[in-house]
Amino acid sequence: MDPELFRREKERWLEDTYGATPEEGGPFHTVSSEDVDPLYGPADTADLDYERDLGFPGEFPYTRGIRGNMYRGRNWTMRQFSGFGTARETNRRYHFLLERGQTGLSVAFDMPTIMGLDSDDPVSEGEVGRCGVAIDSVVDMQTLFDGIPLDRITTSMTTNAPASILLAFYLVTGERQGARFSDMGGTIQNDILKEYIAQKSWIFPPRPSMRIITDIMAFCSSEVPRWNTISISGYHIREAGSTAAQELAFTLADGMAYVQAGIDAGLDVDDFAPRLSFFFNSHIDFFEEIAKYRAARRIWARVMRERFGARKEESLLLRFHTQTAGCSLTAQQPENNIVRTAFEGMAAVLGGTQSLHTNSMDEVLALPTEKAVEIALRSQQVIAHETGVVNTIDPLAGSYFVEHMTDRLEEEALAYFDEIEAEGGVLEAIEKGYFQRRIADAAYRYQMEIERGDRVIVGVNRYVHEGESPEIELLKVDHAIEREQVDALERVRRERDQAKVGDAFQELKHRCECDDNLMPAILDCARAHATLGEIVGVVKDVFGEYRERPIY
Repeated sequence: MDPELFRREKERWLEDTYGATPEEGGPFHTVSSEDVDPLYGPADTADLDYERDLGFPGEFPYTRGIRGNMYRGRNWTMRQFSGFGTARETNRRYHFLLERGQTGLSVAFDMPTIMGLDSDDPVSEGEVGRCGVAIDSVVDMQTLFDGIPLDRITTSMTTNAPASILLAFYLVTGERQGARFSDMGGTIQNDILKEYIAQKSWIFPPRPSMRIITDIMAFCSSEVPRWNTISISGYHIREAGSTAAQELAFTLADGMAYVQAGIDAGLDVDDFAPRLSFFFNSHIDFFEEIAKYRAARRIWARVMRERFGARKEESLLLRFHTQTAGCSLTAQQPENNIVRTAFEGMAAVLGGTQSLHTNSMDEVLALPTEKAVEIALRSQQVIAHETGVVNTIDPLAGSYFVEHMTDRLEEEALAYFDEIEAEGGVLEAIEKGYFQRRIADAAYRYQMEIERGDRVIVGVNRYVHEGESPEIELLKVDHAIEREQVDALERVRRERDQAKVGDAFQELKHRCECDDNLMPAILDCARAHATLGEIVGVVKDVFGEYRERPIY
């Protein structure tokens, strides 16, 4: 139908047919508070050019997928995020997951590790092993991957400020297994910009942190070529309360900042860009999420080719991992979270993800039990093997609604890019509190919709059972874990060669003070059994520590 004819006919239909009965259940808008029309048609995709805007899977602009055959070639990596207590306990969980069909590992570190603290630091008290696994030295990393060959499995590690150190622990662990660096594959999150924006687990100031990241990029491009050096993360931006468009725009803006930093450091874009990856949230609004992933691929391909002059096809590909939305889970009626997670996982797959973590139903209450995590993994396996969605590529392409939403999200992201540029770029926008204000406003609006009842959350503000409390088994981390971890750390310090540790620290400090790449010195610190907190302390003495300016 001609787009103009459709517009006229839609106006008639709205008045004569749609308007004949009252609307119920509104307001009708996405989880990002964007209004949704009751019907979409040819007028909403009138400007769509198939070759320019969609293309074929595996071909520019990659809107329909980065691989020519997508899941007909191989399924996404099923990678459940896991870690608790000591390395030995988490190692048992990893073997449990691998035996049940998981195809990649994803390490959850405890808060002291994330903040670059040793387990015996006074600040760590009460937090050791609580929200993830405690890793103090390469000895813990060796225990974590005992019986798991690191040249035959890929590992994702969610760590940012101390990412270089934990990567060194991992590489030395593989080295001691007999693996070559060139055969080891995986990902470190290593996205410090989103820490300043949303998650707040930083150590060093932004500019020296960017220097560390470019050192990792340079080192891995030559020594660990299968390693994804940054997983540029929108997940935490969304968990902090952003809209889908903000998650899309702020994540890609961070990505562009990393690319520019690499170029400014003298690296060829095609040497490091192919090993950049992304990490997105899959929230509960099914179609908005699918459109977000499609828009992300298209924007990134165009930016890499047109702005940064990338020549390799691999530099244009937006490869991404997805995790279902933790912020969509509810403590009330936690079994409902199984349903939410299944739909969010399906959206990620229909959006073309390369890797997926599905949250467990109990994660809003505690770290997941074995039963809960197995159900979450089985949800992915049901999607992959029973639903039929892997049979054809990008099956929602051509949908008036999905294509319109893809275009709308792209337009909103481009507008945000202009705002960020007007602020002086990503680093300056962080320092001015631009991102923080934008996310806070979106989070407040969302919460007000729930409290007014405009947004229904099943089991929370509708379909509530009075006086109910969840009656499900929860994982409990024994308080004795902390003493066990501290004792093991003290043993490492007693038994190591202190002279080697001192020499390694001296070389690391020297490299921090000049322009030499930090990674070789950090690797030597790891080999000497220096601890995470000790290495961070050496770097902090030179680079300083970040303090956020309060934003009101």
